[in-house]
Amino acid sequence: MAKRVIWHAMTVTELRDLIVRQLARENGGGSVRWRTALGELKVYPRSTHAHCNWDARPTGPPMDVAIVERAVDRVRLKYPFVVD
Repeated sequence: MAKRVIWHAMTVTELRDLIVRQLARENGGGSVRWRTALGELKVYPRSTHAHCNWDARPTGPPMDVAIVERAVDRVRLKYPFVVD
């Protein structure tokens, strides 16, 4: 019998917290630093964004932006959709 998988719809807040924790754990620094570098998460309608309905707006020094973008890419593979 096939194993049934229950999908959890992650909220924007949960997703932001997940990314910030991952950034702090992997790169050091506090959660305030990484929350600021991550910036706001933008959510789009699923009807117009079939593959992923969210995006990050990282800010700060170029090295931090690059680190955030790599983390966002990894998380997006696992959680392509969020709910408001």
